[in-house]
Amino acid sequence: MSENSNSDIAKVEHLPSQKPARISDELAKVLSMVREHAPKDAKVSIDFDGKLHLHVDVRNGEDVKVLEKFLPQLGAGVFHDIEVGSTPHHPFFHRVSALIDR
Repeated sequence: MSENSNSDIAKVEHLPSQKPARISDELAKVLSMVREHAPKDAKVSIDFDGKLHLHVDVRNGEDVKVLEKFLPQLGAGVFHDIEVGSTPHHPFFHRVSALIDR
């Protein structure tokens, strides 16, 4: 038997394992980042239909132009394919949507 006995092996400390970030935590960060830069009364949401979509609903048409400019620059370019349309069931809102990549 070598000089390293089983008692020496038992003394080795293991580094704590790092848990990967939860998807919900990552999505919360995305929502927070967008809300920080969007108008205060904007409604920000995310949905998934095989692709991850960001939706920002605003009342003012001028806010749409601002969102179209800053979304592609936000988050190191995670938002792309920006589209503007109407907001379902809210006729006085405008919706700015984007695909979200990691």
